[in-house]
Amino acid sequence: MKRKGLLIVISGPSGAGKGTVYNEVLARRPEIRRSVSVTTRAPRKGEIDGVHYYFKTVEEYQRMIANGEFLETASVYSNYYGTPKAPVYEMLADGNDVMFEIDTLGAKQIKQIYPEAVTIFIIPPSFEILEQRLRARGTDSEDSIVRRLSCAKSELAKYRQFDYIVFNDEIEPAIERVLAIIDAEKSRISRNEDAIKEYLATRK
Repeated sequence: MKRKGLLIVISGPSGAGKGTVYNEVLARRPEIRRSVSVTTRAPRKGEIDGVHYYFKTVEEYQRMIANGEFLETASVYSNYYGTPKAPVYEMLADGNDVMFEIDTLGAKQIKQIYPEAVTIFIIPPSFEILEQRLRARGTDSEDSIVRRLSCAKSELAKYRQFDYIVFNDEIEPAIERVLAIIDAEKSRISRNEDAIKEYLATRK
């Protein structure tokens, strides 16, 4: 029997390493699918509609919001970004696991709309290390670093909205913990009831 796919959300403050964890998990589990977002910003050179993003006008996007077509949506620098339900639900129904890397607000929206989602919060071992990581990037101004640290404090206070916490003190153990969470969740009895019933029915 085909098992319904798992919807996995990776979140955390800027500098926590969630992007690295996300990309490494996908590299090691190529069967896990990425979601493709919808945006109202203009395509950049080399971007393909339906591959990198679904590009929509503001009017089209607002119509999608009105029709309840998003798992999550946000406005960023005067552009809309959101995750459409239909392709994600289709992948899940086909038995594919789907993973997101998203901020805490988006994670909360997804959990409210799709309670079965498995949400994982990646955090650094301390604020000092978080600041060191942000400065080591060499890509942010002092004002940007201060702003990101302030946002991080606000985001970390929302840890209770997540199912799991993973401390990213070292990247390899953090990746392994996320993989272990995914494997454990896929083995939950509640996610395998139909398969168990089918198995037992064939052995009467």
